[in-house]
Amino acid sequence: MNNIASIIRRKSTRIYIGNIPIGNGAPIAVQSMVNTRTINIAETVKQINALKKAGVDIVRVSIPTIDAAEAFKTIKQQIVDVPLIADIHFDYRIALKAAEYGADCLRINPGNIGNNKRIRSVVHCAQDKNIPIRIGINSGSLERDLQKKYDGNPTEHVLLESAMRHVDILDKLNFHQFKVSVKSSDVLITVEAYRILASKIDQPLHVGLTESGALRNGTVKSAIALGFLLHEGIGDTIRISLAADPIEEVKVAFDILRVLKIRAHGINFIACPGCARQEFNVINVVDALEQKVSDITTPMDVSIIGCVVNGPGEALKSTIGVAGARNKSGIYEDGIRQQKKCDNISIVEELERRIRTKSESINKKI
Repeated sequence: MNNIASIIRRKSTRIYIGNIPIGNGAPIAVQSMVNTRTINIAETVKQINALKKAGVDIVRVSIPTIDAAEAFKTIKQQIVDVPLIADIHFDYRIALKAAEYGADCLRINPGNIGNNKRIRSVVHCAQDKNIPIRIGINSGSLERDLQKKYDGNPTEHVLLESAMRHVDILDKLNFHQFKVSVKSSDVLITVEAYRILASKIDQPLHVGLTESGALRNGTVKSAIALGFLLHEGIGDTIRISLAADPIEEVKVAFDILRVLKIRAHGINFIACPGCARQEFNVINVVDALEQKVSDITTPMDVSIIGCVVNGPGEALKSTIGVAGARNKSGIYEDGIRQQKKCDNISIVEELERRIRTKSESINKKI
């Protein structure tokens, strides 16, 4: 992971999820969650591998039943190079099984898995296995007494009170390997809850907006919420919760980190919207190229500008760029205009070839 942050990060303690460091200045880790049935082992493994290919650092798997826990055992045996978080609610026995079967982290809320004896058994198991816990507070699943106290209004204050209640449980059990999230589907409530929480505890924070919506709307809301928080140095690991293919969550997460100059990953496309001056169909070229090189994770800037007004200026700053001109367009690489122009009908193929060649060259130097 390439950490390029100039933002001053909030100081926090360090935990590890598998071999991935979280907190204390470690690169911000990108998470996603499979949306398959855990008992469908083949499909779950397939989706985890697809997420891995997209660059995900950590994957969360929901384990709602004992049968799912047994399936998780097999999944974990097949997935050895991506840390898996076991997402568990209510049944402490499932948490114990998941830890036994190799979970790299337990996502639980200590207060909703039963009495103190059950909580202690899970915490002691996590200590024995040397795995962390994530306290995950969501506005849609707050404790009934807190809902009543705040008249069912899930403000930042009720999220914070719920979080601190669970933090207190772990503190009293002398367990400090944990991270916390306080998520709402409301952008402003989420941002304020994290700001307050960040000032009250030293543990790493998992940041995100819960149930943000479909791809477009959820991306916009998540970008605003995480943009505020990450720019303020708040956040040690992130997940974009979208009602979409989990691969899109990973893409959006890296886009946000890249825009904020926190972490470089994959291609940053710089493209104009197109106008009467464009000498080729910019939108079609960008759409086609983005699909063709979606597997490239090497950081680079690629500019696609349809005319010579802004084209050369953007291309000079890019790893690879094209500036539109009639019939044949100018190609730039590392700020140098190439002698041979490209036929406009072949722009997608030419850029893909150059991107892949450049990616191989960069990776050989690493």
